[in-house]
Amino acid sequence: MSNDKDEDLSMWDEALDEQAEARVAGEGAETVELEELTEDEAPITGEEKRKLDAILDIPVTISMEVGRSNISIRNLLQLNQGSVVELDRVAGESLDVLVNGTLIAHGEVVVVNDKFGIRLTDVVSQVERIKKLK
Repeated sequence: MSNDKDEDLSMWDEALDEQAEARVAGEGAETVELEELTEDEAPITGEEKRKLDAILDIPVTISMEVGRSNISIRNLLQLNQGSVVELDRVAGESLDVLVNGTLIAHGEVVVVNDKFGIRLTDVVSQVERIKKLK
């Protein structure tokens, strides 16, 4: 079982490497160097760690949205197998990544080993998320 997991991770790594090479060749998003995370000068207390652990265990729903469409109930009831619903996005446009219905990022679909995944291409800043709440 561990070998299968290692193989899946290896496939993901290969796919990410291929896409990174495509970016270097001028395709897709631009690569950005990020600063190293550093710990604050004062370590967190036991009480703060307990509070953080409680928050980290709260389940959230993450969903990826390809697009939306508004249709009448009449048209909704006429849908059957093979029906096509036009969405408000064009092909190749990034997907929205939502957590509990709040937009947190944009991404693109990747397929590795017959499984879908999403690679985040743009993460919405905390400031922008807070602005949308007001």
